[in-house]
Amino acid sequence: MAIRRRKRHDPPVEMQMGPMIDMVFLLLVFFMVTSKPIKQESDISLGLPGAVAQEEAVDIPDEQRIDIQAAGQVVLNEVELGAAGDAALTRLVTTLTRFKEAADAARSKALVTLNPHDTVPHQRIVDVLNACAKAGISGVTFADPSAGESQ
Repeated sequence: MAIRRRKRHDPPVEMQMGPMIDMVFLLLVFFMVTSKPIKQESDISLGLPGAVAQEEAVDIPDEQRIDIQAAGQVVLNEVELGAAGDAALTRLVTTLTRFKEAADAARSKALVTLNPHDTVPHQRIVDVLNACAKAGISGVTFADPSAGESQ
């Protein structure tokens, strides 16, 4: 004997979409209101290490004094930085470059005063002026020979 099963005819279940859409919009509004905006990387101020420009002037020597002796030696603030035969004056250029960077960081003008001996050839003075130009220093003056400062 075979039992016959009856097929049930259950009514189809319908989902109401209106309340579901309302809940999605409420959740969307909630998360938009409570979230914080993401700060862009370009908005973050970041100080990198290195030379920092200062707001106020620092009390450093504004002027460097270069003496050119009779034999051709170049002396910067009583320190010999160039021998008589050295036309490139690399030690003088590196020292003047550091001086220029320090003056720029302190927001002051880099000034150099040349004090050549009376018997120094003009080419040696031109060598020192070229070293100043390589260092980026444009404020170069000559010492007054009548003030008795010449060696």
